[in-house]
Amino acid sequence: MSMTDTIADMLTRIRNGQKARLINISLPCSKIKCAILDVLVAEGYVKGYEVNTTNNIGCIEVELKYSSSGRPVISEIHRVSKPGKRVYSSIDKLKGYYNNMGIYILSTSKGVISDREAHRLKIGGEIVCKVF
Repeated sequence: MSMTDTIADMLTRIRNGQKARLINISLPCSKIKCAILDVLVAEGYVKGYEVNTTNNIGCIEVELKYSSSGRPVISEIHRVSKPGKRVYSSIDKLKGYYNNMGIYILSTSKGVISDREAHRLKIGGEIVCKVF
């Protein structure tokens, strides 16, 4: 059985890892996952990640981030655009998530970026996920 939505799997692994208070989680490697993780690192939702390519099998080690009181930094992380139903938005129609306290991650012609960056560049795209 092959997995159809690897991004949803990644988001679920992050969600479950934080519920279990794990320090690191492991994911199969892909360029889109690395691009999404770049946005999560830049916005301060995860500490960092490292790509390991041993035996030609790519693996991403993600270091999860917690507050000083030990609570996960990510309260919610959800997939918006799914393989069966793609969701696109122009930048004018994209309102701030959680009164701009959360972010949307978009796949645009300029790469995978946050909604803040998309507003700055004035471009829309496919809404990959939302994070708070």
